[in-house]
Amino acid sequence: MRRELGERQVLAPDRPSTGDLARELAAVRAAVEHAGRLGVPVPAPARPKASELEAARTVVFGGVSGGATLGLAALAAGVPIGAAVLHEPAVGSLLPGLLAPMAAAFETGGVAAFGRTLYGDRWRPSDAPLDPGAVARDLAMFLRFEPAAPGPTPGPVIVTVGERSPDVRHRAAELLRRELGVTVRVLADCGHAAHLEAPAEFAARLLDAAGNLR
Repeated sequence: MRRELGERQVLAPDRPSTGDLARELAAVRAAVEHAGRLGVPVPAPARPKASELEAARTVVFGGVSGGATLGLAALAAGVPIGAAVLHEPAVGSLLPGLLAPMAAAFETGGVAAFGRTLYGDRWRPSDAPLDPGAVARDLAMFLRFEPAAPGPTPGPVIVTVGERSPDVRHRAAELLRRELGVTVRVLADCGHAAHLEAPAEFAARLLDAAGNLR
C-alpha cells in the first residue's frame, strides 16, 4: 500500500497490543501527533500546543479490522485526526455476534484459525503478530468495544466494507452510518482483508480523504 500512496509521508506504527483500550488510544494519540509533526512544518508560535494540534489535524488515519476499530474509538475520544478511512470496524452491541465466528475459531484453533476466519485465504501465519499473546488480548478488547460518534474532523470519516464481505458486514456498516453518521463506501473486489486484497483501492480512498483536507 505504501507504493500506491506515492511520495506522501506514511507512518505505520506497531501497536502495543496491551488489551486495554485506554492504553491503546494513548499510543494512537502519540502516533497521530508524531505523524502530524513529520508531515507539516510547525513554526515556533506563541501557542506551540495549539500548533501541534493543527498539525495533527492534517493526518489521515487508515485502518483495517482492529486498526479501524481503534480509529473509530480514537475519533470518539477526541484524538486530533484530520480524516479517516476505516475498513470494517467492530460495532459492539449494535450487531451482537459479529465477532463470534472469530472468537470461536480462536478458541478451537488458535491464532492460525482466527486469522483464516477473519481475513480469508490471503492471510498467512507470517502475518500474525510476533507476540503470541497479542491476538488473545486484542480479541478480548474488541469483544468489549462499544462504538460512539466521532468528534468533528476537518475531513471525512468514511467506513468501508468489502464488496465480497458477508451480509453481516454490510449490515454492520449500515448501522454505523445510521447510528453514528459516518459515510459508508463499498470497496470493490475484496472482503475483510482490504490491505491484502485491495491495497490500491484502499490507498485511493486515503488519497481522496487527504484531498478533502486542502
